[in-house]
Amino acid sequence: MVQPGGGMPDMQQILQQAQKMQEQLMSAQEELANAEATGSAGGGLVTAVVSGSGELKSLTIDPKVVDPDDVETLADLVVAAVRDASGKAQQLAADAMGPLAGGMGGLGLPGM
Repeated sequence: MVQPGGGMPDMQQILQQAQKMQEQLMSAQEELANAEATGSAGGGLVTAVVSGSGELKSLTIDPKVVDPDDVETLADLVVAAVRDASGKAQQLAADAMGPLAGGMGGLGLPGM
């Protein structure tokens, strides 16, 4: 028995799936905007907080690590703390968006 439409996916079903994914995407983006990731370096002497979208929110430097004769070490610790926090924020984004990106192929649309 031949299915109506020659076996093509039901357009209404595709649109419902797309709307559901859009709602999930918006929810994940909102969740990321409110999420924060904390990174540190030097055993916690420098701490950075980054939003889920990657924006640097705050930077805390323990006075013990401030040495006017060794600015390079402080700069290295700041970079390391920000990288640590950014990496954690990227992982938050991957965790939030990963299931949605995998679902794009399930729409039955060419090229997705």
